[in-house]
Amino acid sequence: MSAAPSNAENSREPAFDVVVVGAGFAGMYMLHRLRKLGFSARVYEQGSDVGGTWYWNRYPGARCDVESMQYSYSFSEELQQEWNWSERYAPQPEILKYAQHVADRFGLRQDIVFNTRVERAEFDEGCGAWQVATSDGKTVRAQFVVLATGCLSNARMPDIKGLPDFEGNVYHTGHWPHEGVDFTNLRVGVIGTGSSAIQSVPLMAEQARHLFVFQRTPNFSIPARNAALTDEERDAVRKNYPEIRRVAREEARNGIYAEMPDRGALDDGENARRVKYEQRWAKGGLTFMMAYNNLLLDQTANDTAASFVRDKIAEIVRDPAIARCLQPDNHPIGSKRICVDTDYYAAFNRPNVTLVDIRATGVEEILPNAVRAGGQMHEIDTLVLATGFDAMTGSVAKIDIRSRDGRTLNQKWAAGPKTYLGLMSEGFPNLFIITGPGSPSVLSNMIVSIEQHVDWIADCLAFMRNHGLVSMEATPDAEEQWVAHVNEVAQMTVYPQANSWYMGANIPGKPRIFMPYIGGVGVYRRICNEVAAAGYRGFAMTARQTDRLAATS
Repeated sequence: MSAAPSNAENSREPAFDVVVVGAGFAGMYMLHRLRKLGFSARVYEQGSDVGGTWYWNRYPGARCDVESMQYSYSFSEELQQEWNWSERYAPQPEILKYAQHVADRFGLRQDIVFNTRVERAEFDEGCGAWQVATSDGKTVRAQFVVLATGCLSNARMPDIKGLPDFEGNVYHTGHWPHEGVDFTNLRVGVIGTGSSAIQSVPLMAEQARHLFVFQRTPNFSIPARNAALTDEERDAVRKNYPEIRRVAREEARNGIYAEMPDRGALDDGENARRVKYEQRWAKGGLTFMMAYNNLLLDQTANDTAASFVRDKIAEIVRDPAIARCLQPDNHPIGSKRICVDTDYYAAFNRPNVTLVDIRATGVEEILPNAVRAGGQMHEIDTLVLATGFDAMTGSVAKIDIRSRDGRTLNQKWAAGPKTYLGLMSEGFPNLFIITGPGSPSVLSNMIVSIEQHVDWIADCLAFMRNHGLVSMEATPDAEEQWVAHVNEVAQMTVYPQANSWYMGANIPGKPRIFMPYIGGVGVYRRICNEVAAAGYRGFAMTARQTDRLAATS
């Protein structure tokens, strides 16, 4: 397949079969598959290297919350056998090094343009191709555009009175200086208590003269129990990789291989239930929520797990008043992405750490050398914004994406994102989204979901080439039915009870709609496979003009 036919006006523009936006784990694997299939491709990456989220997120303690030997590519047997992960939960530098190794091992860099943003993409109906404008002032043509922009890559800067007037250094956990930050002898203020704060607070507390943690909403966190991996542990996983990968893809709801529960929380008595929670707490990690099969479906069952974690917080934090502030009480456990930590709660036992409860008032104002909250002034030298991301849609929204009639994707998604299968949005032909809203994405092991989407897109493009098809887009009916299904499934769970970034609740003015698909990775994969097997049911495909003429003659 070659890019759509050129005309005199645009013949000077470089042309590719596919332009990929982003060189994280999704963009790199997409490029690898495209090259294997013989498509010409160009990847644009705004960073100076590969890695995506793991290129930008370098805050202290940054780690993946999926075990490293599962948070890895499965497409190459040689790769998964040769790479040695050092710890159960890989730290950011090691994940970035892994991404760099993949780029070098498969020779991907030659088709990636770094330090370059895609600013605009407009579909040209006349030539049936996308005109893609980049930050270096150039324009290229591509028959297809694949958005591999990531779900958590657009850092959210809060709108707080006085923030521009602060005289000290201000850091966002999503855009951390590559050279690191030394907090020794500094008074540090951290705004936010999501995953990045929960990972970084214990380490910042070890350096800072005093650390003020400004908390609006307490979050549930489970100990990571991180440790170095032994050769025996690595070998055991490698030998069992075929089964581990199969279960993660086909059976696990979240794309993580783990012991599967066979009962609900209320099927056990109180003592037996506590023993099971204690075992999961001692093991650590996200699989705590897999102790029972109904913790995200039944509120009463969920309450048993939430109560257990609140009791653990009270055991760890010596000051009862601080412990109460740290105990979440306004959302079910797991309805926000559960956090994984190393000594987060214990950090509040340190004399140089102060928890500032801002639930009632928020941060009232930032002054040149202080933060005012709850009517009190807290003098600080450095400010850390752990305020998260405009998740799922934020990185897409930064690009001016225009369809054939000039309508932008932002306009279409003004009332909430609409997609078919999280892969395409009606009215925007030949535009694919990897792990977009309406797919399991952030509710899963992202590598599992990325590989599934990339493989589906690659197979689809090969199908189109083999059948002389040049254009594809979701039909309105298929999209509406899928959006309704995504929300119907979500309403059967406890997820919508939380004001989470799953719902866009952390972004003022963003529509409240449950964005990821909670039906499960295995169920979702089967649906996508069935759609493809049925000739890409729910998608409208167009043949080349010459093929249409031949068919009617």
